[in-house]
Amino acid sequence: MAVFAVGITGGSGTPYALRLLNALTSAGHDVHAVISPAGEKVMQLESGLKLGRSLREKEAALVRALESEGEGKGSVRLFDPMNLAAPISSGSFPCAGMAIVPCSTGTLGRIANGISSNLIERAADVMLKERRRLVVVPRETPLSEIHLRNMLTLRQAGADILPAMPAFYHRPRTISDMVDMIVGRILDRLGVENALFYRWGKDTAASDVEMED
Repeated sequence: MAVFAVGITGGSGTPYALRLLNALTSAGHDVHAVISPAGEKVMQLESGLKLGRSLREKEAALVRALESEGEGKGSVRLFDPMNLAAPISSGSFPCAGMAIVPCSTGTLGRIANGISSNLIERAADVMLKERRRLVVVPRETPLSEIHLRNMLTLRQAGADILPAMPAFYHRPRTISDMVDMIVGRILDRLGVENALFYRWGKDTAASDVEMED
């Protein structure tokens, strides 16, 4: 199985991040995760998950949280956001792809301008220069012209911009259904097979729906 990088920053969207980690490890993939200080604060606010003080404590708390959601054969290794000597900071390390979820507009802007002030930004820069998959999941609304320009710059550099904008054609009944759709689309862009959401024309009676202009 492959190794994927997951960056978690200070935007709202902890459920997406935790579900992505769970889905990747359940599929047997190993994950190198990096959580920014702001990402930790938002994670505690939105999920109640307190990661602890040391890196070892943080990693253990994160693994326990994933185990409670049914973690599979893959592993999660947590890295300090200022550890620029981590494996994913080098293009020679065989990382299959990276997702930044949620991605704050500050992180997005720095990556778009080639600034690597921490491991998340450096790993994203490596993905771009090595022509590997980079999925950026911005969580901000409304978007300013600066945000849109930065997104366009990243897209032109090869990144996939995947805003956390769930659809409703599959008639979600729970928040988990909405989270799973976004995570499923992230996995699609990373090249990871999944069945987290209903697909139009395959899992729904799309042929029975008449669309008019």
